[in-house]
Amino acid sequence: QVQLVESGGGLVQAGGSLRLSCAASRRGTFGTYAMGWFRQAPGKEREFVAGISASGGSTYYADSVKGRFTISRDNAKNTVYLQMNSLKPEDTAVYYCALGRTIFQVSTTPSNWGQGTQVTVSS
Repeated sequence: QVQLVESGGGLVQAGGSLRLSCAASRRGTFGTYAMGWFRQAPGKEREFVAGISASGGSTYYADSVKGRFTISRDNAKNTVYLQMNSLKPEDTAVYYCALGRTIFQVSTTPSNWGQGTQVTVSS
């Protein structure tokens, strides 16, 4: 099973930026999986944020982050990124990396999850 490890979370002021990273443990097959990011705020359900196809050629975003967040991947480094700009207090959540066979699967029923990284946006 592929292990996913997120990093890059932290505390930032509203309007600021952060870049999250998610490293996958298994080499060779990372480039065959779609990847995604989810988040879960206190007292709320986990929600889909962004997804990217195995090749990186297709991306998909939740309406709440369109134009502010960018998902990308480097298959040579087994890593997927989430660049978050113009952050708002409502973006505060634990952010999770996820894996699936397609963007549709990763956005609905991911196969694997990371442990999460906390993002806190102060007003």
